[in-house]
Amino acid sequence: MSDIDPDEIPPGALSVLPVAGIPEIRQGDDLAGILADVSPVVAYDVLVVTQKVVSKAEGQVIPIDTDDPRGHKAIVEDESVRILRRRGELIISQTRHGFVCANAGVDLSNIDAGHAALLPVDSDRSARRIRDVIRARRGIEIGVVISDTFGRPWRRGVTDVAIGSAGIGPILDLKGTNDALGRELQVTEVAVIDEIAGAADLVMGKATGIAAAIVRGVPQAWFRNGSVREEIVRAPQDDLFR
Repeated sequence: MSDIDPDEIPPGALSVLPVAGIPEIRQGDDLAGILADVSPVVAYDVLVVTQKVVSKAEGQVIPIDTDDPRGHKAIVEDESVRILRRRGELIISQTRHGFVCANAGVDLSNIDAGHAALLPVDSDRSARRIRDVIRARRGIEIGVVISDTFGRPWRRGVTDVAIGSAGIGPILDLKGTNDALGRELQVTEVAVIDEIAGAADLVMGKATGIAAAIVRGVPQAWFRNGSVREEIVRAPQDDLFR
């Protein structure tokens, strides 16, 4: 259990806590129940869970032929609805979820040799199940974010972003509010669940075996129903790069 008293967090401050005790997840495991048992969440925490363990629990892991140099690419193409760019082994594509990312989110890291992990079929639904189970068992309201590692156009390096959420609003709309100098903001929308996912990754890392983290101190006003697919993914008619 966490030794941080939520009442001791100063207003406006956040704490990020790794969740220990999650066993190796296999297909069919009750991931929501496991997280409800081991996560020291309190009311209005945000629980961030990595895509990899969600995909494992939901059976989104498939075998690949390691002797076939095109085996991985064929899976990427199957998981894509649109190929944007190719360069060597790298494919930038759009998934059926609407995400534009490298290799359609197909991942070979932290997975048994000869297998590949696919994105969950519906990460928002996955997040809702985890949220609902914890709410039923603990009697508290929390937010849940499913995170994955994405690159960004025109910037080097990767960061974690949200691919699914429940109980926490994906977007903080600041339009109509004033900045520090009193000017009214016209277009500002903050992807707070991406920021939460990135913060959680700082304690989870890529090789630590920590598959979940708690972000504590998020303003209660941010907690509401929402969907990554409906609020984060930009509609084609609003996308200047399509």
